[in-house]
Amino acid sequence: MPPRPYRPRCSDRTNRTGRSGRSDNRSITREELQLASRNHAMPLEMLRWPVTPLGMHYLLVHFDVPQIDPVSWRLNIGGLVDHPHEYTLPDLQHRERRTQAVTMECAGNGRSRLEPRPVSQPWDQGGVGTAEWTGTPLAPLLLDAGVSPDAVELVFTGADRGIQGGVEHQYARSLTLAEAMSDDVLLAYEVNGQALPPQHGYPSGSSSRAGTE
Repeated sequence: MPPRPYRPRCSDRTNRTGRSGRSDNRSITREELQLASRNHAMPLEMLRWPVTPLGMHYLLVHFDVPQIDPVSWRLNIGGLVDHPHEYTLPDLQHRERRTQAVTMECAGNGRSRLEPRPVSQPWDQGGVGTAEWTGTPLAPLLLDAGVSPDAVELVFTGADRGIQGGVEHQYARSLTLAEAMSDDVLLAYEVNGQALPPQHGYPSGSSSRAGTE
């Protein structure tokens, strides 16, 4: 989806200015330094490449990267459905396979230029990248599950956990049902011809032509 449609959120901890979640742009906060040391931007010269080399694609890790056993990993589809389903990674890999190029841009790209600056990943202009994602379309899985007419959105809940706003919780983001049923939304398990690396959502995440993140 790497897993999707994910938007970075600002910390609510007080920074050096004494204001919650804001910086005066004259100094970097400890929170921003911690985020910048874990994540990285795409060097803008990589725009010369139609597909961004994987090590140069921007990276935004919200919580600790989980260690996943691909044998025991399961994708569960439940909630307002007629037929809850559980899939293994081989189950997904044996379904229809599709590869599509997707350009992603973090919603916070350019954040470091804002005044006042929200305290989060201090992107300049490199929170962007284009990769070729391979996986299986999501819509047929939802059709198999029989989504209820009362359902309005699909929530993707990851294995990674962390503390945000003083609350420990699992990482989760959502798509409207209409977006999730779009033909270009994939459950991706490969990127640029190789298995998803741990920092990009191994073993499977969501991707769409509209981008994720």
